Amino acid sequence: MQPLPGFRDFLPNDCATRNYVFARWREVARRYGFVEWDGPVLEPTALYTKKSGPEIVAQLFNFIDKGDREVAMRPELTPTLARVVAAHDREFKKPLKWFSIPQCFRYEKQQRGRLREHYQFNADVIGEASVEADVELIALCVDLLRAFGFTAEDVVVRISDREFWIDFLRTHNLPEAQWQEILQAIDKSEREPREKTASRLGPLAEPIFKILDEGGQSEKLDRLLASLKNRGMAEFVKIDLGIVRGLAYYSGVVFEAFDRGGKLRALAGGGRYDNLIQQLSDGAVSLPALGFAMGDVVLGELIGETPVAKKKMEEAIADHQNLDIYVVIAKEERRADALAQIQSLRDRGHRVDFPLTPMKVGKQFQAAEQLGARLAILFGDEWPQVKVKDLKTGDQKLVPQTELLNDSTTMSTLRGRTNSLPPDLRDSSPRPE
Repeated sequence: MQPLPGFRDFLPNDCATRNYVFARWREVARRYGFVEWDGPVLEPTALYTKKSGPEIVAQLFNFIDKGDREVAMRPELTPTLARVVAAHDREFKKPLKWFSIPQCFRYEKQQRGRLREHYQFNADVIGEASVEADVELIALCVDLLRAFGFTAEDVVVRISDREFWIDFLRTHNLPEAQWQEILQAIDKSEREPREKTASRLGPLAEPIFKILDEGGQSEKLDRLLASLKNRGMAEFVKIDLGIVRGLAYYSGVVFEAFDRGGKLRALAGGGRYDNLIQQLSDGAVSLPALGFAMGDVVLGELIGETPVAKKKMEEAIADHQNLDIYVVIAKEERRADALAQIQSLRDRGHRVDFPLTPMKVGKQFQAAEQLGARLAILFGDEWPQVKVKDLKTGDQKLVPQTELLNDSTTMSTLRGRTNSLPPDLRDSSPRPE
């Protein structure tokens, strides 16, 4: 039996990688004042068709449930967010700064960087119309990428503004009913032959290509870029009016993050969607909003291809997976004493393992090394002292077992490891003084 096409098993190392990614996402989002929330995996199919049209159904895992309801596994979280905000609008002071890490499902063709299930980081700001909210969100996207070890030589965030193009289309007297078709053609222009794009654009091809090739004037984008420059992020971003985001609900600044080499799909994407909450709540609630998502699949691809990012991840995972202490029981009559000490160490938050059944001392030390233990504590002939061995340096010493928890050298070695971890990879057990 194999997993279904496009789905994954998460073996321990895969799970450790996933947890590393989640920890970085959470750590950076919290630094920006975002709080975590989540919604249900299953929603009425109508919630997604209302946002994206009936054509979205072909990409959904949808079915009739036992209550005879048409439901779907979530392909994204934005419609759920709009529903939740509309339902709880008066309960929260604005602006809301919320993030989430949902698992999403899409029934579509598998390809590099895209599976039928994935996790993604979502960050949204609700109830703030100023361009500074756009800057804050783009800065968060940049900082997320930097947290994984990427530099401006590795990644770029390309920024555009749909309002620039709407003003352009109005100036050229194009009927509103044709706007979305032109915007989608601009959005696809980088990925298809220019002749095909020109046929889509019709009479507007020449002026649009001139803007795409030479750039256009946008006071809003100039302000946004200046603000990012003040934050020291200018080298990570680029104004690119070819980024439009094909989805119709975007209403202002939009952006996408890519690897500089252009080998992969977009790492992240999003923008302003000021009208979506009003649309999905049938006009009951109207709030400006903006957000973006970053998927784990393509991000994992880029981490694996970027030496600095890969090394950073491997070191963090090894530090998290490896044991702090392996207790070696050389004398079985000391097992009860060892177990009492093991529990005390675990109560302090240390990662401790030991042989569940009698085992030769040599094999126990071998197990300690295989598990990556920092220290080995041996309960044997030296009792009531225990032998503490630093498995990295080979240094060892005898410590009275009653003083072990207060031994400064032993505890400082363990604190050095624990404190090197990001918050969500650290053990959360209370540490009594």
